[in-house]
Amino acid sequence: MNILQNFDLLVIEALYHIHEPILDKIMIFFTDLGNTIWVVITIWLLINKKTRKTGLKAAAALIIFLLIVNVGLKPFFHRTRPFKYLKDIVLLIPEPSSFSFPSAHTASAFTMVYIFYKDIKKYFPGVLILAILISLSRLYLSVHFPTDVMAGIGIGLFSGFLGNSLINNFEFKGEKQ
Repeated sequence: MNILQNFDLLVIEALYHIHEPILDKIMIFFTDLGNTIWVVITIWLLINKKTRKTGLKAAAALIIFLLIVNVGLKPFFHRTRPFKYLKDIVLLIPEPSSFSFPSAHTASAFTMVYIFYKDIKKYFPGVLILAILISLSRLYLSVHFPTDVMAGIGIGLFSGFLGNSLINNFEFKGEKQ
């Protein structure tokens, strides 16, 4: 095994040994929240006239992340999830059907971190905290390695940048130059 694989397994094993029933429930909540929250927020941004352009940026960025992660990287790397490496791990959520690398939950969360940082700074700290909690939940629940999450952060920020840049190149009705 290489150094990164050893690091990944060491972190997953350490996190598994700190499991507590209340922490299990909290982490399951944040993982479940990560399944839909960003789509709901994007729809809300699109519906509201004042935030419609930001909603378009978020939608474009989320589509970009989905293409990079689910169509490109996960099928290419075929990385097995952590819970399959360690015999004693009891999975607390339904078994994910896709591969581990990179973390799509993390990528989607950090896609929105970038969008909020650029456009709605008022909510940026809350979005950042939520993104971190969702990412940590994926590690705690043994469905991602630390390197999956780190890659997800980078891909998410990059997708946010691309979505933001793409939509900024369009002129919108009523928009001041």
